[in-house]
Amino acid sequence: MITAGDFRNGMTFEEDGNVLQVIEFQHVKPGKGAAFVRTKVKNVISGSVVEKSYNPSAKFPTAYVERRDMQYSYNDGDLYHFMDPETYEDLPVSPSELGDSFKFVKEEMICKVCSYKGKVFAVEPPNFVELQVTKTDPGFKGDTATNATKPATLETGAEIKVPLFIDEGEMIRIDTRTGEYMERV
Repeated sequence: MITAGDFRNGMTFEEDGNVLQVIEFQHVKPGKGAAFVRTKVKNVISGSVVEKSYNPSAKFPTAYVERRDMQYSYNDGDLYHFMDPETYEDLPVSPSELGDSFKFVKEEMICKVCSYKGKVFAVEPPNFVELQVTKTDPGFKGDTATNATKPATLETGAEIKVPLFIDEGEMIRIDTRTGEYMERV
């Protein structure tokens, strides 16, 4: 059990059957009245973020969220399969748990699979991935006065904006959290 007065960023706890993670917290001691803890919490299952206030002495059961490194193996059409590199255990995951940033993951990449009581609720790809550009229009000489970009298709099928000097076949690094081009590799 943890009390609201002990909240720290990243802590997970259960409240009313939901698993919540503390994103931000602030201890407030008004001049008049009782102290309270103002928090911004995220429901780890649904992804919704809400602001709540708690009495510092309120107690909640700790929720243990398991994060395991697993290798993305393949997609069989309906499910995405991940393998534990130590036990070689296969874990099928439905597309609804993958999230938008999964479009940058190719086979054999290591991802963090997040689960609570055995139920997978999220798959976190690596923060930075290196992928090959498979299709893009050629850039034009002399068009470098501004931060001009052009669309490019990557080997995973994802589309992003890249600078004009990037050509087909080049390897680039992408930040999966924002989906933006970082640099040439």
